[in-house]
Amino acid sequence: MLFPFHDDNPTERTPVVTYALIAINLAAFLATSRLPPVERQLLVYRRGFVPARIAQLAEPKPIAVPIDRVVWNPRHNRPEVDRKFLRLQPNRREIAASVVTCMFLHGGWMHLLGNMWFLWIFGNNVEDRLGAVPFLGVYLLGGILASGSHWMVEPGSVSPVIGASGAVATILGAYAVTWPWARVRTLVFLFIFVTIIDLPALLVLGAWFVGKLLAGGSAVGGNVAWWAHIGGFVAGVVMMPLVSSLIGVGTPKRLPGEPIEDLW
Repeated sequence: MLFPFHDDNPTERTPVVTYALIAINLAAFLATSRLPPVERQLLVYRRGFVPARIAQLAEPKPIAVPIDRVVWNPRHNRPEVDRKFLRLQPNRREIAASVVTCMFLHGGWMHLLGNMWFLWIFGNNVEDRLGAVPFLGVYLLGGILASGSHWMVEPGSVSPVIGASGAVATILGAYAVTWPWARVRTLVFLFIFVTIIDLPALLVLGAWFVGKLLAGGSAVGGNVAWWAHIGGFVAGVVMMPLVSSLIGVGTPKRLPGEPIEDLW
């Protein structure tokens, strides 16, 4: 297991958008965590991305989704789950907005902190290279494409997808293709062996991507939208050179220790 916590890749500009995205995600989590359980479930269904709702755009009919609440059963003197069903209406505006709003909802502290940690480490360099507006565009479009990747694998799923993982994966892919030899200070767990070493970004992020591929190939229908991670990463790999070319950004400076290409 590899856990990055710092990269040796300097920036020239303050990553305003990266900081703003982290702040917005944190504020959204704090606000939604205060909601009662049933209201939070309702919010997640309406603002999260539910793949089956895409079909409502062509065939406008309601979709039934489960809403659970814990109630006390006096007969058995124990709590029980009371399940009812919510009918999600074919609201085109709500469905379209959900591919963006889902990126700012998280299921728990670990979910939030994991995504924001990777955005903190790798987002500043991508923003520094592209500029604030193009970076935000790549982030949001990557998140939308990530949701699309999950939809292609599980189009009939009524489980809501939330989290910035797909958008953050886009930034990881963009970083990997732009600075493959940047040194990343990494905590390495290998059985009982634990150490901290500097590794190339391509190795760290490549291992992350392979891990998602392996999980995605064996866990369709699980609780994690692995193919959103995979699709987001691929989107970043493809979009980064295209956007860099469109806005006229040149080749990034060579980092210390980076291999020099043969000039002849």
